[in-house]
Amino acid sequence: MASGPLNGVKILEFSGIGPGPFCGMLLSDLGADILRIDRKDGDRGEKTHVTRRGRKSVALDLKQPAAREACLRLVGTADALFEGFRPGVMERLGLGPEFALARNPKLVYGRMTGWGQTGPLAQAAGHDINYIAITGALHAIGPKDRPVPPLNLVGDFGGGALYLALGLLAGLLHARATGEGQVVDAAMSDGAASLMAAFYGHMAGGRWSDTRESNGIDGGAPYYGVYRCKDGRFVALGSIEKQFFAELMNKLGIADFPRDRQRDPAFWPDLKARLEAMFLTRTQAEWMALMEGSDACFAGVLSLSDAPSHPHHVARETFVTVDGVLQPAPAPRFSATPGQIQELDPRIGAHNETGLADWGFSAAEIAALQRVGAL
Repeated sequence: MASGPLNGVKILEFSGIGPGPFCGMLLSDLGADILRIDRKDGDRGEKTHVTRRGRKSVALDLKQPAAREACLRLVGTADALFEGFRPGVMERLGLGPEFALARNPKLVYGRMTGWGQTGPLAQAAGHDINYIAITGALHAIGPKDRPVPPLNLVGDFGGGALYLALGLLAGLLHARATGEGQVVDAAMSDGAASLMAAFYGHMAGGRWSDTRESNGIDGGAPYYGVYRCKDGRFVALGSIEKQFFAELMNKLGIADFPRDRQRDPAFWPDLKARLEAMFLTRTQAEWMALMEGSDACFAGVLSLSDAPSHPHHVARETFVTVDGVLQPAPAPRFSATPGQIQELDPRIGAHNETGLADWGFSAAEIAALQRVGAL
């Protein structure tokens, strides 16, 4: 039985990669009933596909009219739908917004793309790094000599999946209040630009230099950065506010640095050199024992292997193991309606019969789809 604040919400997902599955994971973890339409010849169903957890899988051959009609039948009882194809693909299948909203006027129709449904790049291929490149985000991240790809967190998952999830939920609130469905155009380039709002504001106010490693929180300031330890591991500092910077200086025993010069770039090179030398005198574990939990805004930089065993994560059960697979637990947390992992990534077509039956198909209708090879 699903658990979470979205329990009872029915969502149709057209299988894709990257931000689409991650959005589906978030919604499923919060209790949504998600029926995933997979390609008939797909070979997925790996429990290590963490972002594909929590759905039911129905495999349909969308080249067949019977399969497309089955999708529209599902649309008729869905609260929301989301897909991640290039613009025009769903229209050519006869499953675009025009057809879907005609079948279900309350439907919230989510569209996940890199460049959006319109614009000169709408039909171009791309990946996270390309989408964030044109927003200023990639330019702003990394050392002075070149930008550094920040994994695919900023475009795919932050600018894409999270904005799609927000858009779907906002659309659902509107639909429930008015009976009116709509299309959510979630472009990763739009979302990544939105994530940069604070920095565009800082630049407009003269508080941000458009040069990497020149600002307070981009690695330019010595009090906000990463330092190597004696054992080759790293620690992270975020001592921005003056009281936290004072705590850092006290913890490190640096009494002769003028506290009122913390934000003065002229003093940064000297302090950075001193901090680099200081952190090389102890191991990461020794620094963590000395400074973790203080108001110095300090943390050890943990690997993916080490992070789940950190005492804070252990205490909060931030990571869970399901069928031998270690993975992040559902987030955020709810006091009255906690979310849960419903199941791991199912085999393609694992719910051909049960999934369709749960969404209102009779045994005879399911058998008819099987006879013509649509299911």
